[in-house]
Amino acid sequence: MAEIPVVTAETVTVDVNGTTYEREVEARRLLIHFLRDDLDLTGSHVGCDTGNCGACSVIVDGILVKSCMLLAVQVDGAKIETVEALAEEEQLSPLQQAFSDHHALQCGYCTPGMLMSATALLRENPRPNDEEIARAIQGNICRCTGYWNIFKAVKAASGQEVAE
Repeated sequence: MAEIPVVTAETVTVDVNGTTYEREVEARRLLIHFLRDDLDLTGSHVGCDTGNCGACSVIVDGILVKSCMLLAVQVDGAKIETVEALAEEEQLSPLQQAFSDHHALQCGYCTPGMLMSATALLRENPRPNDEEIARAIQGNICRCTGYWNIFKAVKAASGQEVAE
């Protein structure tokens, strides 16, 4: 019988939402579990663990990623933004406020991923059209809203007129 390999631990240093963390992590630990369990940043949700639902989306070095598809050791030295970084001093960001104003959430499970996807989109394209919004959130599954209110919220956050 083959010998089972030993899982080793490595030291990971990351900047998450402006705070530097250094932790010893197992080489096989997923970034989502590192964020939630090791750093107690529970805003990002564990949905599918297969990269399909988008609930775990975060921004790593300016790039939107699904944190269930990355190992924590892969982001050593990176700057990570989670949904917790969007609000400032308990004040909702314009995007978060637009989600609230336009009823773009119901159960809220997909909301962190939707917010991070929309944040990445609006940074790259401050005034997206419907097709660009659809493309930006296509990696996120929402089972409640039917997406229309999410579209309206992203448009409103970009300063565009929203048809009610």
